[in-house]
Amino acid sequence: MIDYLMNNNRFRCRPKCRPRCRFAGLLLFTLLASCTTVGPDYKKPDRASPEAWVGQLEGGLTQQQLDPETLSQWWKSLGDPVLSGFVERAIAANLDLRTAEAQLCQARAQRGIIGSTRFPTIDAEGFAIRTGSSENTGAGSTSELYSSSFDAAWELDIFGGRHRALEAAEADFQAAQEARRDVLVSVLAEVAVNYIELRTFQAQYAVAKQNLLVQLDTLEIVQAQFDAGAVLELDLERAVSNAETTRSELPRLNQAITQAKNRLAVLIGQTPGTVDKELDGLRLMSTPSVQIAVGVPAETLRRRPDVRRAERQLAAETARIGVATAVLYPKFTLAGTIGLESLSPSNLIASDSRTWGIGPSVQWNIFDGGRTRQKIAVQNALQEQAMVQYEASILNALEEVENAITAFTQEQLRYRSLVESAAAAERAANIAQTRYEAGASNFLTVLDTQRTLLSTQNRQAASQGAIMSNLVRLYKSLGGGWTPEQPINGKTE
Repeated sequence: MIDYLMNNNRFRCRPKCRPRCRFAGLLLFTLLASCTTVGPDYKKPDRASPEAWVGQLEGGLTQQQLDPETLSQWWKSLGDPVLSGFVERAIAANLDLRTAEAQLCQARAQRGIIGSTRFPTIDAEGFAIRTGSSENTGAGSTSELYSSSFDAAWELDIFGGRHRALEAAEADFQAAQEARRDVLVSVLAEVAVNYIELRTFQAQYAVAKQNLLVQLDTLEIVQAQFDAGAVLELDLERAVSNAETTRSELPRLNQAITQAKNRLAVLIGQTPGTVDKELDGLRLMSTPSVQIAVGVPAETLRRRPDVRRAERQLAAETARIGVATAVLYPKFTLAGTIGLESLSPSNLIASDSRTWGIGPSVQWNIFDGGRTRQKIAVQNALQEQAMVQYEASILNALEEVENAITAFTQEQLRYRSLVESAAAAERAANIAQTRYEAGASNFLTVLDTQRTLLSTQNRQAASQGAIMSNLVRLYKSLGGGWTPEQPINGKTE
């Protein structure tokens, strides 16, 4: 083909130029062949998702379309400025987030390394050397050599191995982006849940302390009656036991409060104890009376960072099949050098000192005992694993949302019953106390009603905290807490 072009009337080369023309033709043929890309082309799996959630959408939940703005800053809907402040500090200083950001920067740099292999490499070299031969050999002479050169090499990506490698690196970078988002979603939810647990423990501490005061008042009454010989020692000991049992709950709750404070400090990148004063004092939380749009499953799957990360990992493993397959084919490289050589530095830059060389090279692994094909089989297996992980991430996401919906709605029903129960228990305790002081009831009834009141109020406080925690988990399961515009190390995702 090249000879035909050279001999055709439309293309004439001087005899001196024909080797260069043949090389140019070979280069043209090589570049035309470079559009071949081995390995499978990635196509995102089309997996059907349920049309609607199975759980009953009650207690403020609606199937309206997800609101990205509300989801991206869901903690503001809880109406607690202290919590909002801790969330913002966690975004700025959480160590897990900083690690994820560093891993993202690593993936970005790795992508740049892979991308650079598409371009030629150029090296510069220069040296000056003076040599002398042995006089015992009869020569006894000295010589000098001065040289400088530029060397260039370019491996042509004829079969697309490097193209596939760049595809894999790009998918890895995108997976790192999603991993960072996934960490962000988890950290923000953990901050909120720990904050709610802290406020719940503080509420339970207040309940226990209030009940202890009532029980100590009762103990004083029983003690006075015992001193007057109006009641048996059994009633006195029961009153003491009741008060001390309640008192024993205070250290346990204090421990839980301290641990929650310490955990919050670590989550915002601070040492334990540094945020204690900010969190002292009882601060009651109430469930926000807002409509919470949960959308449909397909919307959630498109938003969840863990599902998005798994899909990008599948894309990367698919591209690596092409990388492994390209090893079966020959590698073509264009290399060239241009330089200057002289025995004297004075005429190093003269035209007669010029040296040059240019030409293609080919490398082909003809036989390796089947090692390359086994590597392709390994990569196919890795791609299959990535596919399974992607499918598992979808199922886990659907399960997490369904569980969060059920937990949030059912806990609200439980809380309403506990409110009624606690109110009735308080009335019963007051009645029992009044009747006992009037001598119309025995002390065992007083003890029973006081214990029931403490237990019910304690469960009511825990249930209120559970509603809030379940709401946070619902937002997390929906993929709330991030937006594509959030900067990472000064760069937009």
